[in-house]
Amino acid sequence: MNLEGRLIGNRYEILEKIGNGGMATVYKAQDKILKRYVAVKVLRDEFTTDEEFIRRFNTEAQSAASLAHQNIVSIYDVGNEDNIYYIVMELIQGKTLKQIIDESGVLPWKWSLNISIQIASALEVAHKNNIVHRDIKPHNIIITEDGIAKVTDFGIAKAVSNSTITAFGTTIGSVHYFSPEHARGGFTDAKSDLYSLGVVMYEMLTGRVPFDADTPVSIALKHMQEKPTEPMKLNPSIPYSVNKIIMKAMEKDLNLRYQSATEMLKDLNMALKNPEGDFVQTSSNDMAYTQRIDIVSDKESQTNKNKETKKEEKKKGKLRQFFEKHPAVKYILIILLIILIPIIGFFGTQAILNMGRVKDVKLPNFVNMTREEAEQAAQEAGLQLEITEEFNSEVEAGKIASQDPQYIENYTVKEKSTVKLVLSKGKNIKIVPNVVGKTKEEGKTEVEAQELKVEIIEESSSKVEAGYIIKQDPEADKELNAGETVKIYVSTGIKQITMEHVIGQKEADAKKALTELGFEVDVVYEEDMSKDDGTVLKQSIDVGETVDEGTEVTLTVNKIAEIKEGTLNINLKSLTGGQIDKDEDGNELNPTVQLRISVNDENIYDEAVRKDKTDLSIKVTGKGTVEIKIFIDDLKKTTTQFNLNSSNPVLTID
Repeated sequence: MNLEGRLIGNRYEILEKIGNGGMATVYKAQDKILKRYVAVKVLRDEFTTDEEFIRRFNTEAQSAASLAHQNIVSIYDVGNEDNIYYIVMELIQGKTLKQIIDESGVLPWKWSLNISIQIASALEVAHKNNIVHRDIKPHNIIITEDGIAKVTDFGIAKAVSNSTITAFGTTIGSVHYFSPEHARGGFTDAKSDLYSLGVVMYEMLTGRVPFDADTPVSIALKHMQEKPTEPMKLNPSIPYSVNKIIMKAMEKDLNLRYQSATEMLKDLNMALKNPEGDFVQTSSNDMAYTQRIDIVSDKESQTNKNKETKKEEKKKGKLRQFFEKHPAVKYILIILLIILIPIIGFFGTQAILNMGRVKDVKLPNFVNMTREEAEQAAQEAGLQLEITEEFNSEVEAGKIASQDPQYIENYTVKEKSTVKLVLSKGKNIKIVPNVVGKTKEEGKTEVEAQELKVEIIEESSSKVEAGYIIKQDPEADKELNAGETVKIYVSTGIKQITMEHVIGQKEADAKKALTELGFEVDVVYEEDMSKDDGTVLKQSIDVGETVDEGTEVTLTVNKIAEIKEGTLNINLKSLTGGQIDKDEDGNELNPTVQLRISVNDENIYDEAVRKDKTDLSIKVTGKGTVEIKIFIDDLKKTTTQFNLNSSNPVLTID
């Protein structure tokens, strides 16, 4: 079912499809009441008759709607209309974590740790509200343009109070990120989400999932039976503490795993401050080895016992005879035993304890030592060294760049323990290749061949064909250290945009909406007294028409002019000559003329006025610039324009 263009809930106008999932289709829509864009998740047609899927779909709304947190996608509304089950939620501008991993491969450990902290914060809130997500995976983590992680898709979430046991084969979720108990269809709780978060961290920092196989069943069995390869063996740049956090989160035994998101958050935050520290608490369930014990029959046991009894009685008989002959010796021995037993016990205990005790030695600060200096310092301290070499842009070649354990003043370690050192190979300078004009794949390959990382940024272009590189940063032939990042901007071609309906909207709102879509907006004005002032009357591109990004659209906006008043000063004497004749008796002959004035062809004055009047003032009202016509005795004398928009408008005619 295609819902584009449809209004559901008498409120949400479906604009376009933006995603598909196993249970639902996601659309971008506009909330007509609150004037904002939202995401609408609609249950797929094939599941609308399945009560189980409808129940799961409603679970998502009920679960997520009860959670308010910056790292959880907000739920605004839920409804059912004409057998269409939908959830209205926050529209996130960004990419899924899976898309970022697929594009970039191995992600920087600090960035990955920051994202993990945000996910763990979201889970902490969910778990405190007795909600287990049960499908934590990169596909369900959206990273906004501001770098904020948003956990979404609570479609298979379960309240902890409900049963979370499902038969194997009907278990729901994503098998690559299953916890062992989830894979076997057993009881799942908050610790299952933490296992999945460990898998997500593993993938971010290594570019691959810990377990993979040809079939989902094989992958599930590996989660239950196999220990994952430590991530730092696949990516040596992963700090020691981060490696331990991932391995603890992915423990198969629930008792050895993190017991809460709060506990895991504490270690994640500590890892940012002390990445090489040994603060992650781990425990072990190692059992004693089975021993073989010889079987002795009851008869043999009794015979041996009788023989030993006779020997003991024989010895006791001789000893008794000696003490009967020498009673003083007996008392001396008793006194000596009373004195010696505590002394022997004390020194014996000390000797036993000292036999197994390893001496503590001060840990040297190996950083910035040469290899020879480090080996000498280790020999003097009684320590073993494990030295690896890496390029380092900050530490001079031939000197120690880092050590594990890290140096702390007066910090001690056990004698003969091993200290891991990283010896700097100095800067590994690489020259940035010129990839402008090449395809994305060619450019990525050339940059990575120089041991540089690639960040791909897509941009629309009317000049460069889709899939080809428009520009790069830094430019070609620049020097970078190995491992630094080159940004390549790849053309998506001319982006197509669709015209929206803006008639009736306010000018500012319409311009903003169309500008955000990618239109160039031009505005002209007309007056329509039947419409509100400032609203859009017409748009030059029809609704639904698809055009190139940057196309100009003309909006005709209603502008109702304000009625204003001005003063018209007329010197009639100047217009008529002012000559008034007299008869023989001195009486004036025809001293007046009929003066008529029109504004925009509408008469505002029509009276008899003396020919010699020089200071006639008349008030004129109208909008903007009006046309003034003056008639004397019905003969037009002059036509002029009068701008009423000026400050204190006055027009003098003489």
